[in-house]
Amino acid sequence: MNEKTETGQQSRKEAIEAQAKMRRERAAEKLRENLGRRKQQVRARRSGQADETNGLPAAKMDES
Repeated sequence: MNEKTETGQQSRKEAIEAQAKMRRERAAEKLRENLGRRKQQVRARRSGQADETNGLPAAKMDES
């Protein structure tokens, strides 16, 4: 192979690795957010407060 092909493959591989790293970081952030919400719900239940969320918000109908 020539140098241009090897350089092109190397930069493509680096781009794929960078995308995978970004994807893992986003997934980790979403997991942290979800864990935080779940902990907040458990704390609210323990202290006797009502859950702020009840079911799926999109499934709620107007009570007019």
